[in-house]
Amino acid sequence: MGEQPNTSLTLESIASAAGHSLPRTVDIREVGPRDGLQLERTLTLDQKIRMIDGLVAAGVKRIEVTSFVSPTAVPALADAAELVQELHRWPEVEFCALVAGVGGAKRALAAGITHLEYVISASESHARANAGKTIAESVDAGKHILKMVHDAGGICEVIVAISFDCPFEGPTPVVHVTDIVRAFVEAGADRICLGDTIGTATPDRVIALVQAIREQAPGHSVGLHLHNTRDTALANVLAGLLIGVTDFDASIGGLGGCPFAPGASGNLATEDLTNFLEDMGIHTGLNIAGLQQISAEVADFVGHELSASLARVEPRIGFTYATDNVVLTQH
Repeated sequence: MGEQPNTSLTLESIASAAGHSLPRTVDIREVGPRDGLQLERTLTLDQKIRMIDGLVAAGVKRIEVTSFVSPTAVPALADAAELVQELHRWPEVEFCALVAGVGGAKRALAAGITHLEYVISASESHARANAGKTIAESVDAGKHILKMVHDAGGICEVIVAISFDCPFEGPTPVVHVTDIVRAFVEAGADRICLGDTIGTATPDRVIALVQAIREQAPGHSVGLHLHNTRDTALANVLAGLLIGVTDFDASIGGLGGCPFAPGASGNLATEDLTNFLEDMGIHTGLNIAGLQQISAEVADFVGHELSASLARVEPRIGFTYATDNVVLTQH
Protein backbone atom coordinates (compact mmCIF):
# COMPACT_ATOMS: atom_id res chain seq x y z
CA MET A 1 0.00 0.00 0.00
CA GLY A 2 1.17 3.51 -0.75
CA GLU A 3 1.82 6.13 1.84
CA GLN A 4 -1.41 7.41 3.35
CA PRO A 5 -1.97 11.17 3.18
CA ASN A 6 -1.82 13.08 6.44
CA THR A 7 -5.43 14.03 7.12
CA SER A 8 -4.97 15.40 10.64
CA LEU A 9 -6.66 18.71 11.23
CA THR A 10 -4.99 21.72 12.80
CA LEU A 11 -6.19 25.25 13.32
CA GLU A 12 -3.78 26.31 10.59
CA SER A 13 -5.26 23.81 8.12
CA ILE A 14 -8.79 24.94 8.98
CA ALA A 15 -7.81 28.58 8.45
CA SER A 16 -6.11 27.65 5.19
CA ALA A 17 -9.26 25.90 3.97
CA ALA A 18 -11.08 29.19 4.54
CA GLY A 19 -8.46 31.04 2.49
CA HIS A 20 -6.58 32.57 5.41
CA SER A 21 -3.50 32.01 7.53
CA LEU A 22 -3.80 31.70 11.28
CA PRO A 23 -2.28 34.92 12.65
CA ARG A 24 1.06 34.65 14.38
CA THR A 25 0.54 37.95 16.18
CA VAL A 26 -2.59 39.70 17.43
CA ASP A 27 -3.15 43.32 18.42
CA ILE A 28 -5.10 43.69 21.67
CA ARG A 29 -6.59 47.09 22.44
CA GLU A 30 -7.22 47.60 26.15
CA VAL A 31 -10.61 49.24 26.79
CA GLY A 32 -10.70 48.96 30.57
CA PRO A 33 -10.12 52.65 31.36
CA ARG A 34 -13.15 53.58 29.23
CA ASP A 35 -15.61 50.74 28.67
CA GLY A 36 -14.47 48.98 31.82
CA LEU A 37 -15.08 51.90 34.15
CA GLN A 38 -18.24 53.48 32.77
CA LEU A 39 -20.54 51.40 34.98
CA GLU A 40 -18.30 51.45 38.07
CA ARG A 41 -18.07 53.84 40.96
CA THR A 42 -16.02 56.87 39.98
CA LEU A 43 -12.28 56.36 40.41
CA THR A 44 -9.95 59.20 41.26
CA LEU A 45 -7.64 60.59 38.62
CA ASP A 46 -4.68 59.08 40.50
CA GLN A 47 -6.32 55.65 40.44
CA LYS A 48 -6.89 55.90 36.70
CA ILE A 49 -3.27 56.93 36.18
CA ARG A 50 -2.14 53.94 38.24
CA MET A 51 -4.43 51.67 36.18
CA ILE A 52 -2.92 52.90 32.92
CA ASP A 53 0.60 52.69 34.32
CA GLY A 54 0.07 49.05 35.31
CA LEU A 55 -1.36 48.19 31.91
CA VAL A 56 1.59 49.80 30.14
CA ALA A 57 4.01 47.95 32.42
CA ALA A 58 2.31 44.71 31.33
CA GLY A 59 3.08 45.51 27.69
CA VAL A 60 -0.15 47.14 26.53
CA LYS A 61 0.49 49.40 23.53
CA ARG A 62 -3.04 50.50 22.57
CA ILE A 63 -5.53 51.88 25.11
CA GLU A 64 -9.04 53.25 24.83
CA VAL A 65 -8.52 55.71 27.63
CA THR A 66 -11.84 57.53 28.13
CA SER A 67 -14.92 58.90 26.39
CA PHE A 68 -16.12 62.42 25.76
CA VAL A 69 -19.81 61.93 26.40
CA SER A 70 -22.29 63.59 28.72
CA PRO A 71 -20.91 63.58 32.29
CA THR A 72 -24.50 63.35 33.48
CA ALA A 73 -25.03 60.14 31.54
CA VAL A 74 -21.62 58.64 32.38
CA PRO A 75 -20.32 60.40 35.52
CA ALA A 76 -17.45 57.92 35.98
CA LEU A 77 -15.73 59.45 32.93
CA ALA A 78 -16.43 63.11 33.63
CA ASP A 79 -12.69 63.77 34.05
CA ALA A 80 -11.90 62.91 30.42
CA ALA A 81 -10.13 66.17 29.60
CA GLU A 82 -8.06 66.03 32.79
CA LEU A 83 -6.99 62.45 32.10
CA VAL A 84 -5.96 63.26 28.53
CA GLN A 85 -3.59 65.90 29.91
CA GLU A 86 -1.68 63.11 31.69
CA LEU A 87 -1.13 60.90 28.64
CA HIS A 88 2.26 62.43 27.91
CA ARG A 89 3.57 60.06 30.61
CA TRP A 90 3.37 57.16 28.14
CA PRO A 91 4.65 58.39 24.74
CA GLU A 92 5.01 54.82 23.44
CA VAL A 93 1.28 54.07 23.76
CA GLU A 94 -1.41 54.71 21.14
CA PHE A 95 -4.31 56.25 23.04
CA CYS A 96 -7.81 56.77 21.68
CA ALA A 97 -11.04 58.18 23.07
CA LEU A 98 -14.65 57.37 22.25
CA VAL A 99 -17.20 59.95 21.16
CA ALA A 100 -20.89 59.64 20.30
CA GLY A 101 -21.56 63.09 18.86
CA VAL A 102 -20.09 66.25 17.38
CA GLY A 103 -19.95 68.02 20.74
CA GLY A 104 -17.90 65.24 22.29
CA ALA A 105 -15.54 65.20 19.31
CA LYS A 106 -14.98 68.95 19.66
CA ARG A 107 -14.15 68.56 23.36
CA ALA A 108 -11.81 65.64 22.66
CA LEU A 109 -9.90 67.48 19.97
CA ALA A 110 -9.70 70.59 22.16
CA ALA A 111 -8.25 68.43 24.95
CA GLY A 112 -5.52 67.30 22.58
CA ILE A 113 -6.45 63.74 21.67
CA THR A 114 -6.79 63.21 17.91
CA HIS A 115 -7.34 59.45 17.66
CA LEU A 116 -11.08 59.10 18.12
CA GLU A 117 -13.57 56.27 17.94
CA TYR A 118 -17.04 57.19 16.80
CA VAL A 119 -19.69 54.78 18.05
CA ILE A 120 -22.90 54.31 16.09
CA SER A 121 -25.70 51.85 16.81
CA ALA A 122 -27.05 49.46 14.19
CA SER A 123 -30.60 49.52 15.59
CA GLU A 124 -32.92 52.50 15.83
CA SER A 125 -33.94 51.77 19.43
CA HIS A 126 -30.38 51.58 20.71
CA ALA A 127 -29.35 54.59 18.62
CA ARG A 128 -31.96 56.68 20.43
CA ALA A 129 -31.09 55.20 23.85
CA ASN A 130 -27.34 55.58 23.39
CA ALA A 131 -27.03 58.86 21.49
CA GLY A 132 -30.51 60.34 21.23
CA LYS A 133 -30.43 60.20 17.44
CA THR A 134 -31.74 58.06 14.60
CA ILE A 135 -29.30 55.96 12.62
CA ALA A 136 -29.51 58.40 9.71
CA GLU A 137 -28.79 61.33 12.02
CA SER A 138 -25.91 59.39 13.56
CA VAL A 139 -24.41 58.71 10.13
CA ASP A 140 -24.59 62.42 9.27
CA ALA A 141 -22.96 63.37 12.57
CA GLY A 142 -20.28 60.74 12.06
CA LYS A 143 -19.35 62.07 8.64
CA HIS A 144 -18.91 65.51 10.17
CA ILE A 145 -16.74 64.05 12.92
CA LEU A 146 -14.59 62.21 10.37
CA LYS A 147 -13.86 65.50 8.63
CA MET A 148 -13.11 67.24 11.92
CA VAL A 149 -10.66 64.53 12.97
CA HIS A 150 -8.93 64.36 9.60
CA ASP A 151 -8.66 68.14 9.44
CA ALA A 152 -6.88 67.93 12.81
CA GLY A 153 -4.47 65.34 11.41
CA GLY A 154 -6.00 62.51 13.43
CA ILE A 155 -7.43 59.02 12.98
CA CYS A 156 -11.11 58.16 13.23
CA GLU A 157 -12.34 54.63 13.77
CA VAL A 158 -16.01 53.73 13.46
CA ILE A 159 -17.38 51.23 15.99
CA VAL A 160 -20.74 49.71 15.09
CA ALA A 161 -22.52 48.86 18.32
CA ILE A 162 -25.34 46.29 18.41
CA SER A 163 -23.75 44.60 15.39
CA PHE A 164 -25.29 41.23 16.24
CA ASP A 165 -28.33 41.76 18.50
CA CYS A 166 -30.26 44.62 20.08
CA PRO A 167 -31.76 44.30 23.58
CA PHE A 168 -34.87 46.12 22.35
CA GLU A 169 -35.35 44.77 18.81
CA GLY A 170 -33.68 41.35 18.72
CA PRO A 171 -31.30 40.15 15.96
CA THR A 172 -29.66 42.94 13.98
CA PRO A 173 -30.08 42.46 10.21
CA VAL A 174 -26.67 42.18 8.56
CA VAL A 175 -27.73 44.78 6.01
CA HIS A 176 -28.07 47.38 8.79
CA VAL A 177 -24.41 46.91 9.64
CA THR A 178 -23.14 46.73 6.07
CA ASP A 179 -25.07 49.87 5.10
CA ILE A 180 -23.47 51.79 7.98
CA VAL A 181 -20.00 50.51 7.18
CA ARG A 182 -20.37 51.32 3.48
CA ALA A 183 -21.38 54.89 4.29
CA PHE A 184 -18.38 55.43 6.54
CA VAL A 185 -15.87 53.73 4.28
CA GLU A 186 -17.01 56.07 1.50
CA ALA A 187 -16.61 58.98 3.94
CA GLY A 188 -13.02 57.97 4.76
CA ALA A 189 -13.18 56.01 8.03
CA ASP A 190 -9.72 54.77 8.96
CA ARG A 191 -10.77 51.60 10.81
CA ILE A 192 -13.90 49.54 11.42
CA CYS A 193 -14.80 47.66 14.59
CA LEU A 194 -17.85 45.45 15.19
CA GLY A 195 -19.35 45.53 18.67
CA ASP A 196 -21.08 42.52 20.23
CA THR A 197 -22.59 44.90 22.75
CA ILE A 198 -24.76 42.45 24.68
CA GLY A 199 -22.58 39.38 24.22
CA THR A 200 -24.91 37.29 22.06
CA ALA A 201 -22.73 36.59 19.03
CA THR A 202 -21.78 33.05 18.10
CA PRO A 203 -18.86 31.87 15.92
CA ASP A 204 -20.95 31.30 12.79
CA ARG A 205 -22.42 34.79 13.01
CA VAL A 206 -19.01 36.35 13.62
CA ILE A 207 -17.62 34.71 10.49
CA ALA A 208 -20.63 35.68 8.38
CA LEU A 209 -20.65 39.31 9.51
CA VAL A 210 -16.90 39.86 9.20
CA GLN A 211 -16.98 38.43 5.68
CA ALA A 212 -19.92 40.66 4.76
CA ILE A 213 -18.14 43.73 6.16
CA ARG A 214 -14.93 42.96 4.30
CA GLU A 215 -16.87 43.12 1.07
CA GLN A 216 -17.91 46.68 1.97
CA ALA A 217 -14.52 47.69 3.37
CA PRO A 218 -11.78 46.06 1.26
CA GLY A 219 -8.36 46.78 2.68
CA HIS A 220 -9.71 48.06 6.00
CA SER A 221 -8.86 46.52 9.33
CA VAL A 222 -12.00 44.96 10.83
CA GLY A 223 -11.72 44.54 14.58
CA LEU A 224 -13.96 42.79 17.11
CA HIS A 225 -15.23 44.21 20.39
CA LEU A 226 -16.63 41.21 22.23
CA HIS A 227 -18.58 41.01 25.46
CA ASN A 228 -18.57 37.81 27.47
CA THR A 229 -22.14 37.93 28.75
CA ARG A 230 -22.82 34.31 27.79
CA ASP A 231 -19.24 33.00 28.05
CA THR A 232 -18.86 32.85 24.27
CA ALA A 233 -16.25 35.56 23.72
CA LEU A 234 -13.25 33.26 23.36
CA ALA A 235 -15.16 31.01 20.96
CA ASN A 236 -15.88 34.11 18.90
CA VAL A 237 -12.21 35.11 19.05
CA LEU A 238 -11.28 31.72 17.62
CA ALA A 239 -13.80 32.19 14.81
CA GLY A 240 -12.23 35.55 14.05
CA LEU A 241 -8.71 34.11 14.07
CA LEU A 242 -9.69 31.43 11.56
CA ILE A 243 -10.67 34.11 9.05
CA GLY A 244 -7.68 36.32 9.74
CA VAL A 245 -8.96 38.87 12.27
CA THR A 246 -6.03 40.28 14.22
CA ASP A 247 -7.57 43.24 16.12
CA PHE A 248 -9.47 42.52 19.33
CA ASP A 249 -10.70 44.70 22.18
CA ALA A 250 -10.47 43.45 25.76
CA SER A 251 -10.85 44.90 29.24
CA ILE A 252 -8.70 44.19 32.26
CA GLY A 253 -10.45 41.80 34.61
CA GLY A 254 -13.48 41.60 32.31
CA LEU A 255 -14.77 44.99 33.49
CA GLY A 256 -17.38 46.82 31.48
CA GLY A 257 -20.78 46.95 29.90
CA CYS A 258 -23.07 49.38 28.12
CA PRO A 259 -25.24 51.57 30.39
CA PHE A 260 -27.78 51.95 27.57
CA ALA A 261 -28.18 48.24 26.71
CA PRO A 262 -29.95 46.13 29.35
CA GLY A 263 -28.14 42.86 29.95
CA ALA A 264 -24.79 43.99 28.58
CA SER A 265 -22.35 42.65 31.13
CA GLY A 266 -18.58 42.70 31.10
CA ASN A 267 -16.09 42.56 28.26
CA LEU A 268 -13.72 39.80 27.34
CA ALA A 269 -10.99 39.91 29.99
CA THR A 270 -7.58 41.00 28.74
CA GLU A 271 -5.72 38.42 30.81
CA ASP A 272 -8.01 35.60 29.64
CA LEU A 273 -7.60 36.60 25.98
CA THR A 274 -3.82 36.87 26.37
CA ASN A 275 -3.61 33.46 28.04
CA PHE A 276 -5.78 31.92 25.30
CA LEU A 277 -3.70 33.35 22.47
CA GLU A 278 -0.25 32.80 23.94
CA ASP A 279 -1.13 29.19 24.78
CA MET A 280 -1.78 28.68 21.05
CA GLY A 281 1.53 30.27 20.13
CA ILE A 282 -0.06 33.53 18.95
CA HIS A 283 2.04 36.47 20.10
CA THR A 284 0.40 39.38 21.96
CA GLY A 285 3.38 41.16 23.49
CA LEU A 286 1.58 41.21 26.84
CA ASN A 287 2.86 39.88 30.15
CA ILE A 288 0.22 37.76 31.87
CA ALA A 289 1.74 38.15 35.35
CA GLY A 290 1.70 41.91 34.91
CA LEU A 291 -1.91 41.84 33.74
CA GLN A 292 -2.90 39.77 36.76
CA GLN A 293 -1.18 42.22 39.07
CA ILE A 294 -2.93 45.31 37.75
CA SER A 295 -6.22 43.40 37.53
CA ALA A 296 -6.01 42.73 41.28
CA GLU A 297 -5.29 46.40 41.96
CA VAL A 298 -8.22 47.52 39.83
CA ALA A 299 -10.49 45.10 41.71
CA ASP A 300 -9.52 46.94 44.88
CA PHE A 301 -10.23 50.29 43.21
CA VAL A 302 -13.75 49.32 42.10
CA GLY A 303 -14.49 47.44 45.31
CA HIS A 304 -15.48 44.01 44.01
CA GLU A 305 -14.11 40.85 42.46
CA LEU A 306 -13.62 40.86 38.70
CA SER A 307 -14.93 38.25 36.28
CA ALA A 308 -11.67 37.18 34.61
CA SER A 309 -11.05 33.45 34.83
CA LEU A 310 -7.38 34.08 35.62
CA ALA A 311 -8.49 35.94 38.74
CA ARG A 312 -9.44 32.51 40.07
CA VAL A 313 -6.90 30.16 38.44
CA GLU A 314 -3.34 30.29 37.19
CA PRO A 315 -2.28 29.87 33.55
CA ARG A 316 -1.64 26.29 32.46
CA ILE A 317 1.05 24.59 34.55
CA GLY A 318 4.41 23.92 32.91
CA PHE A 319 3.83 26.30 30.00
CA THR A 320 6.22 29.09 29.07
CA TYR A 321 4.83 32.43 27.91
CA ALA A 322 7.29 34.56 25.95
CA THR A 323 6.93 38.31 25.48
CA ASP A 324 9.26 40.95 24.08
CA ASN A 325 10.99 41.48 27.40
CA VAL A 326 10.12 38.63 29.73
CA VAL A 327 9.72 34.88 29.76
CA LEU A 328 7.31 33.66 32.43
CA THR A 329 7.19 29.95 33.17
CA GLN A 330 4.36 28.59 35.31
CA HIS A 331 5.46 25.76 37.64
